[in-house]
Amino acid sequence: MRLNLSPEDAAFRAEVRAFLDDRLTPDLRADAARQTGVFAEAPLNRRWGQILHERGWAAPGWPKAYGGAGFTPTQRYLFEAEMAKAGAPVMPAMGLQMCGPVLMEYGTAEQKAFFLPRILSGEHYWCQGYSEPQSGSDLASLQVRATPAGDDYLVSGSKIWTTHAHFANWIFLLVRTSSEGRPQAGITFLLASLDTPGVSIRPIVSISGQHEINEVFFDDARVPLANRVGDENRGWTVAKHLLQFERGSFYSARIKQALSELEAIARLQDGSKPPLLDQAWFRRGLADLAVAVSSVEAVELRVVSQMSLGQSVSDATASMLKLQGTETWQRITELGLEALGCYVAADQSPSLRDPLHASVGPAWALTGAARYLNMRAASIYGGTSEVQRNILARSVLGI
Repeated sequence: MRLNLSPEDAAFRAEVRAFLDDRLTPDLRADAARQTGVFAEAPLNRRWGQILHERGWAAPGWPKAYGGAGFTPTQRYLFEAEMAKAGAPVMPAMGLQMCGPVLMEYGTAEQKAFFLPRILSGEHYWCQGYSEPQSGSDLASLQVRATPAGDDYLVSGSKIWTTHAHFANWIFLLVRTSSEGRPQAGITFLLASLDTPGVSIRPIVSISGQHEINEVFFDDARVPLANRVGDENRGWTVAKHLLQFERGSFYSARIKQALSELEAIARLQDGSKPPLLDQAWFRRGLADLAVAVSSVEAVELRVVSQMSLGQSVSDATASMLKLQGTETWQRITELGLEALGCYVAADQSPSLRDPLHASVGPAWALTGAARYLNMRAASIYGGTSEVQRNILARSVLGI
């Protein structure tokens, strides 16, 4: 499947490329290439985010009425593709891609007026409070409690695996406001400042040695009733709306770029043995991955076509994209370990923390192992692969 561009879309792509040539400076590219997590870290996000904001492109998916870029589905796809090809930093999704669209759909006029401009400018850096120590894929079992107290809720409990909470100043979270009836019926969606007394954050260092995730504790933290999004006990509906944006992201541009970088590494020769690309087993692995990437791209192009016609994207399609995209990305990092060879055993943490610290081996060996380890979580966050397969099975079987 191919994307046939109109003259207007071709001109837009050229505009994006010119912008990247001008504003994505070598130092920004170099810093982005060192990132090993799902999203670039906050200092880089703020630098690049400000540049995008000045151009009016910080929120590709937002309508112009809310200060967004107002891109068509095709333009958004092209924008993401060019960003990936150029090696631009990956902006965090929690504010711009998740909380913002939820507020547009369910927020009050006052909430939209206060929060949306600050999400857009980067003044508010958001994180997501969904999972709990005993509630991950079974999110409806969450137990963080919010009890009404005058004009506030008193929130107690903890959230876990909270990406970038140590950078964030706001969190959107699901809380339990009732234990009556079905578990989903007693959940409420809140917005809370992380500066609130009673809120504390504990870092979680992942197996890669990186600090990207955290546990967030609430000890009778006061959250204003005015910060509730939607009705009390109706937060599950809001949460499901948000998951459409978390699971329905475009993956093909980033994984295609990752595969291209892997192929470039495989062409190198260290003098002691022929390049990996000359070895049949490695070429076969690259070919299998190329087919998988093309499959993801084909699904995404169908989605772009549907959206261009004003059609909505089904839960099953979003799940299929999340499943295919993340698992293909994992496979790319797995084959990348073969390309790393002996360098996979090196501890590159000091060099990842400090660009002035010399890395072990060639430059291309710096991030491979950490990216592989971090990518293990891709089939868990946003709903595990097992959850996505269940959604697809129910869609096919009608149960």
